[in-house]
Amino acid sequence: MKVPLLDLKAQYATIRDEVMAAVDAVLESQQCIGGPKITELERKVAALSDCAFAVGVSSGTDALLCSLMALNIGAGDEVITTPFTFFATAGCIARAGARPVFVDIDLRTFNIDPERIRAAITPRTKAIMPVHLFGQICDMDPILAIAAEYGLSVIEDAAQSISATYKGRKAGSMGTCGCFSFFPSKNLGAAGDGGMIVTNDASLYERMVLLRSHGARPKYYHAVIGGNFRLDPIQAAILLVKLPHLDAWSEGRRRNAAYYNERFADSPVQTPYALAECVSIYNQYSIRVSQRDALAEHMKQQAVQTEIYYPLPLHRQQCFAYLGYREGSLPQAEAAAREVLALPCYPELTRQLQSYVADTVLNGVAMLQPV
Repeated sequence: MKVPLLDLKAQYATIRDEVMAAVDAVLESQQCIGGPKITELERKVAALSDCAFAVGVSSGTDALLCSLMALNIGAGDEVITTPFTFFATAGCIARAGARPVFVDIDLRTFNIDPERIRAAITPRTKAIMPVHLFGQICDMDPILAIAAEYGLSVIEDAAQSISATYKGRKAGSMGTCGCFSFFPSKNLGAAGDGGMIVTNDASLYERMVLLRSHGARPKYYHAVIGGNFRLDPIQAAILLVKLPHLDAWSEGRRRNAAYYNERFADSPVQTPYALAECVSIYNQYSIRVSQRDALAEHMKQQAVQTEIYYPLPLHRQQCFAYLGYREGSLPQAEAAAREVLALPCYPELTRQLQSYVADTVLNGVAMLQPV
């Protein structure tokens, strides 16, 4: 029995005709840059996120970079973030010319530990970039309180958490701005790259719109130096087909997560910890186990695809050696990197396949336990 980590073909089969019609409509219009599909998607994602404004951009990575540029964060500045995340989080900080400052995580949630943030603030700190990892929002109230106290911007990296909530508030709506990714593996995924920035700040919104098209207004007259961060209208059309299904798909992931939690209860498998204040969308279902690599190999031999998000925390990446971190600098993130393993959790996963995954995990853990 083969079980993929994610089966996008199963999802596509349910919406194929709608997607093809939407793509064909864009091609027939030949409105291939900007246009009504972008505007409609921006409006709907803003509403979904309880925000006044949304700016469609070319990727989740560019959403982060454009946000940093819009906030005038650059050379000499510092941005506090987590080391346990996809590379783009800190990569964009460095590309903007600023310095990433890593703060260790809460090992239960895998998210940045708010209690450690204050000690990392210096006169050069300009922003905090919390990452809502694997579909669960960070503990935002203390983060927002610290940011307000020090006059810092908060850029929510919500690439994995569109529509997730914290105390009833939507991902992306709590900080200065929020950034989403529409990478195909996300709960709301395009057929390629795409992203979105949401905000309630009208002036920041206007600046982001300007920056995504080379800073030009009108055409060929450049007030600022921007980039080519535009979202493709074909991707917007596909996302508009998928958007009405997002809640049901996320609920399917929550059901699958609940099943795993039940199956792994009273076993050595540490299941994802969910804050009581949060509703997760489970973009990933990552367990923690000792002998993770051996278990991953066992799963592979049994034709169950897994993934390690993430095998090396950012403070230990070669490209960030100049920051001066060493092994042991951020022990919670390093422990997570040694122990996490993501299991198939996509909404189309049948109970038969999921049961096989759970059995395979439990058999593997039992086999690897010392006698």
